[in-house]
Amino acid sequence: MDKPVSIKTYQVHRDKLDLLYPAVEQLMPYAVQYQINTAIVNEVNQMLHDQGYPQNPQTDVSAFYELKSNEKNILSLSLINYAFSGGAHGLTVQKSLTFDTQNARQYALKDLFKPGSDYIGRLSAIITAQIKQRNIPLLVDFKSIRPDQDYYIADKALVVYFQLYELAAYVYGFLYFPISVYDIQDIIAEDGPLGKMLG
Repeated sequence: MDKPVSIKTYQVHRDKLDLLYPAVEQLMPYAVQYQINTAIVNEVNQMLHDQGYPQNPQTDVSAFYELKSNEKNILSLSLINYAFSGGAHGLTVQKSLTFDTQNARQYALKDLFKPGSDYIGRLSAIITAQIKQRNIPLLVDFKSIRPDQDYYIADKALVVYFQLYELAAYVYGFLYFPISVYDIQDIIAEDGPLGKMLG
């Protein structure tokens, strides 16, 4: 079973909220589908809450998602929320979720690598090189990624990214650093999502 899973888009339209979010459909066993969909909805709700909706009556939110990977029993997607509550500009937040569609396991960044491997050092070095190469002016010195840095999987790449203002000025938006699985294959957990992309 290596088919992409079926994804349905749900829309919630309320006062000051325009929300699109994904749900997995027709996935067996049903418990796996339920776990994945529950995790997505929980993340959607957490993001709304973090952005002050509905607590702050001034907050206007529009939210959507992007599918990044849906193959080899791996589902990786990004939830993107734009909230505006006055001021010069609103703030966009992005969170990504990566699942094994056979058992609903959700993967944090560390879960993609062999236990004990210095994935933080390796990824940080690659990102440092890309920052120099792309000549990105930083707000803060980049020393290292967080152990739970935001990421998604797209095709044969691990894409590590940073929230607005985390590294650079607002005008630069989200900073994405695509890293080919072949550049880090010696530390990849073979049975994890990146290992499957190598196959």
